[in-house]
Amino acid sequence: MSKFLSLLFLLALIGLARGQDAQATPAAAEFDAKAAERFAKLALACVHKEYPNKIAHVLNSDADVAPPHKLTPAFCGCYDWHSSVHGHWLLVRLIRTFPDAPFAQAAREALKQSLTAENLKQEAAYLRGPGRSSFERPYGLSWLLQLCAELHEWDDPQAREWSANLKPLEEAAVERLSNWLPKLSNPVRIGEHDQTAFGLGLMFDYARATKNDAFAKLIRDSAKKFFLADKDCPLAYEPSGEDFLSPCLGEADLMRRVLPQKEFAAWLEEFMPQIPVTAEVPWLRVAVSPDPSDPKLAHLDGLNLSRAWMLDGILSALPADDERRPALQAAADAHRRVGLAAVTGEHYEGGHWLGSFAVYLTTKRGIEPHGQ
Repeated sequence: MSKFLSLLFLLALIGLARGQDAQATPAAAEFDAKAAERFAKLALACVHKEYPNKIAHVLNSDADVAPPHKLTPAFCGCYDWHSSVHGHWLLVRLIRTFPDAPFAQAAREALKQSLTAENLKQEAAYLRGPGRSSFERPYGLSWLLQLCAELHEWDDPQAREWSANLKPLEEAAVERLSNWLPKLSNPVRIGEHDQTAFGLGLMFDYARATKNDAFAKLIRDSAKKFFLADKDCPLAYEPSGEDFLSPCLGEADLMRRVLPQKEFAAWLEEFMPQIPVTAEVPWLRVAVSPDPSDPKLAHLDGLNLSRAWMLDGILSALPADDERRPALQAAADAHRRVGLAAVTGEHYEGGHWLGSFAVYLTTKRGIEPHGQ
């Protein structure tokens, strides 16, 4: 399998370099319940798998020495807290999308086991504990709000129960982020968890889904403060060796959410002048992980998936006659193909989180009508 994937990556790189992706086969097969089951199984295999576990835990005393299921009982699996959170989001998203799929009942049982009122009260108490002001900020907290938004939008009795159980943790997360954003003097522009633009994008979608106008205004104002004047993003410097998010595309994917279409199109021209007006010119090559079994190097597989959905998001906000659309579409298709091919579950280092990225992409979570 590894040899086959390596060959696939190489062919994708060659095809993109020759500018042939616009004429290549469709970006991916139709995303149906059978395809979704593969990603559901990845999440089901990890949401209650406590070890191996990489915790970011401040010890205030001997009393804080405890295993993950004692510290954060709802989100103690999937290697780390944020991956557990978006693993649960994946299950909710797929049940909503395919309610009668074979995996739906097992997914419901897994969610029922995790999202109890008692577990989530403990989660909220943990988040509010001393020395944890920066815990999972902003990445994990923004994914938590994405989970809350998904449940909020779902007209289902169990979803309403889980949403109510999440309320203490949801309120703690919104409070934490609302206090933090006004103090953030400059954005974090890296390609990993601390990236400001990506977190703001997920938070903004949550704020609109839940009609939290004050939170949405804070995020919109913060995005403009940080990014409105940006020009000439150094796309040639991407990717760094451990990126799973694109600093340039992540920023553009945020700004298309907060700017009117005409204003965004003009802003993008100044911000990313590298985008050609033809699909024949290679401008954004797909990434290749040199070792998918390495927890950090496996990030590059996720980069292809997140780039694909960010490119889709940018396309969704541009006018139909924008000359940059063919180049953006060709790059999105190339990244989608290679990114989805890498979601094999062969290595737990990638299997515990890549499924969430694949589902976010294939179900177009960030560019649905309710997210506009």
